[in-house]
Amino acid sequence: MIYQENRDLEYKRELTDNLEKEAVAFLNSREGGRIIIGVDTKTQAVPGVDNPDNIQLQVKDRLKNNIEPSVMGLFDVIVETCENKPVIKIILAAGSEKPYYLKKYGMTSKGCFIRVGSASEPMQQNMIESFFSTRVRNSIGKMISPRQSLTFEQLKIYYLERGLKLNDAFMNNLELLTPDGKPNYAAYLLSDDNGISIQIAKYADTTRVHLTENRDYGRCSLIKACKQVLERIEVENTVFTQIGYPLRKERELINSVAVREAVINAIVHNEYSNGSCPKFEFFSDRIEITSAGGLPYGLSKDDFFAGHSAPRNKELMRVFRDLEIVEQLGSGIPRILDAYGEECFQISQNFIRLVFIYANEGVTEGVTEGVTEGVTIVMNYIMTHPGCRVPVIAEAVNIPAKSVERYIRVLKEQGKIIYSGAPKSGGYRMIMNNE
Repeated sequence: MIYQENRDLEYKRELTDNLEKEAVAFLNSREGGRIIIGVDTKTQAVPGVDNPDNIQLQVKDRLKNNIEPSVMGLFDVIVETCENKPVIKIILAAGSEKPYYLKKYGMTSKGCFIRVGSASEPMQQNMIESFFSTRVRNSIGKMISPRQSLTFEQLKIYYLERGLKLNDAFMNNLELLTPDGKPNYAAYLLSDDNGISIQIAKYADTTRVHLTENRDYGRCSLIKACKQVLERIEVENTVFTQIGYPLRKERELINSVAVREAVINAIVHNEYSNGSCPKFEFFSDRIEITSAGGLPYGLSKDDFFAGHSAPRNKELMRVFRDLEIVEQLGSGIPRILDAYGEECFQISQNFIRLVFIYANEGVTEGVTEGVTEGVTIVMNYIMTHPGCRVPVIAEAVNIPAKSVERYIRVLKEQGKIIYSGAPKSGGYRMIMNNE
């Protein structure tokens, strides 16, 4: 393999003093870039890095503390293997608060850089002023929360599940405060109680005329809302292709990896500053996922489809990555393209919509009928075998345990069943009318 630098790729043999300079240049570019530490382009060798975990922490600390405006949520630092040697991969998104600069030199030609070919060049003063004049100012990090008395119990629980604990300074650490110290709109979105509506609608046919269901999963922490939407779509995304109890086969109507990425992208990158919310719609032949706001400022369609990242809401991106809901910057779009291609995207100035057509014609009724049938089978078994658990149900009715879990979520949501007893010895039973 030939290691050659270009507009969006920089190699370094080792961690050097000019790391921040290279990072600033990528942050100020149109599409961001990558820095690989542990590769020598002069000798075309891969010496790798010693103590990669320590270097990873050093990189994170330097980018966090030596660059302004804040770049939290705009970079990933990953340990990878190249020619059987550990290397450090730094992924940098194009920021929306350009110009970014070295903190010790300020917004000057000594502090501001931009990528030109394979080099990082100082910005001229007129370019610095031009960037500053177009800086995005209506970001959710700078907008004040419409409510100032906020609680974050749900967010704290999700962090604890990842082995992380939010201390008393978490709002400052997660950039949930405006410059003057008040809860910002990102805090509002992540709080336990907000006015953000996250709706799933279901229609009887291919049009929006006959609405059969409309459920709001919002009014709570955006993390909880996202997980609820993902769970609901997982339930809907099963169709039975062979009827004949007890033998049955299942297949997905839509690619589960692609739809997961689409849901997360719609929620994380939605333009919340104008009051818009993402929406999710099931039709008889497709699912549509729509987020407000077109492509981020300065990002072209080619850049977008190439997987370059320019997070609209870096504060949300930071939290979603902390919780490992988002794997790494720029990873979502390639997964969607791999499953459906560019034709599934509808991009305008004011929204991005993804349209996923169901896998096979003639089975679209399974979105409702397949799920309903599975739910009924599971409910009937619980009715006649109270106290049973998922593995027992799955074996008895010959349905995969993962699907049984989906149907149980539906039954719990409908208020038909409840789990009774200790976590290891209890089981599911029907809810009686007088309960």
